[in-house]
Amino acid sequence: MSTVVESPKIGDTEVDAPSPEFYTGPTTDFFSYQDFLTVDEQNLVATARAVFEREIRPVVAEHWNNETFPFEIIPALSTLNLVDLCARGDNFLLHGFMTVELARVDASISTFVGVHSGLFAAAIAQLGTDDQRDRFLADAISLRKIGAFALTEPDHGSDVSRNMETTATRTGDSWTLNGVKRWIGSGTFAANVLVWARDTADDQIKGFIVDATLAGFTAEKIENKIALRIVQNATITLRNVVVAERDRLPGATSFRDTNRLLTNSRVWVGWQSVGLQFAAYDYALRYALERRQFGQPIASFQLVQEKLVRILENATMSLGLMVRIAQLQQAGTLRPEHAAMAKASASARMRESVALGRSVFGGNGISTSWGIARVFADAEALYTYEGSYEVNTLVVGRAITGISAFQ
Repeated sequence: MSTVVESPKIGDTEVDAPSPEFYTGPTTDFFSYQDFLTVDEQNLVATARAVFEREIRPVVAEHWNNETFPFEIIPALSTLNLVDLCARGDNFLLHGFMTVELARVDASISTFVGVHSGLFAAAIAQLGTDDQRDRFLADAISLRKIGAFALTEPDHGSDVSRNMETTATRTGDSWTLNGVKRWIGSGTFAANVLVWARDTADDQIKGFIVDATLAGFTAEKIENKIALRIVQNATITLRNVVVAERDRLPGATSFRDTNRLLTNSRVWVGWQSVGLQFAAYDYALRYALERRQFGQPIASFQLVQEKLVRILENATMSLGLMVRIAQLQQAGTLRPEHAAMAKASASARMRESVALGRSVFGGNGISTSWGIARVFADAEALYTYEGSYEVNTLVVGRAITGISAFQ
């Protein structure tokens, strides 16, 4: 996390565009948290970062502007075995640092990998049958077939556990699904979608692996987003979609089982929030060192230095928090309120950090020709998804008071 890459000077005018090379300051991992990794693990992180820089950074800006997905990067991602690392869940700290480095390059691609591995593949690995693991995991781990996770609905986000409208009705050895899901990442091109529906017989929420080619299944892309524009979010409609019993997740018999997955997903969004803060720091530090005003680099101005230090403080404190969360995961002692606090705290600090980073750029900071604008916009999605800041604070509030603020 401390590589320095030489790059051409940006220049003095408002219209100069950034070069594709990237500058990373020497003090990013200020307290050397990567020392908690073994040397081999640190080398894996360095290798992954090199792949992300070489294969992903050069293409994401154009795709972000065009709201398109860079399918050309999937082979490079597959070589890193990120999906298997997440689905196994046996090295949380290494997975966390991998998430930081990917989000640092692009939050959309990090979200794509996180949903596919941490929600879809992990659900099959943890809650599926041996038959389901045999049929789905190899393709998921290799990224040959992409999976999506369909929980949120048009009228139900935070309250979906109690008010889910999508239904599943069993007839013999099959289930009929009806309902609408919204904001489903990769929903436009996923081969399989893990759909959560309420069983009309016992009123419990169950999970179903749905082939996207089944009759009655349609996915419509959500347009005109201001954040995570590369992620192909979809509104999914299910009209009498018939799913075989063998494609129901037997380990998911109520929302408590779903919530186990969501607890871990809040953790990876916490790691993503660290990555976006380091991205803001990278962009702001480089710009401050190369941008000249009044005959000197703006990095020499006290107010600019204060902003850079605040970004680094926020990122470092968030990283320390996430390292401790990974230790709790590894020990099997992580509680939902731990994950909720981590996601809320890291995302709140991220929101401040990216705003500070954008302000270092002045007017240039509002143009998508400069990477900081993408970081600034993407942060808004991270602040909200996988449990909004407000809901996560209420989860912690319930844990410390014993009183639930929501019913």
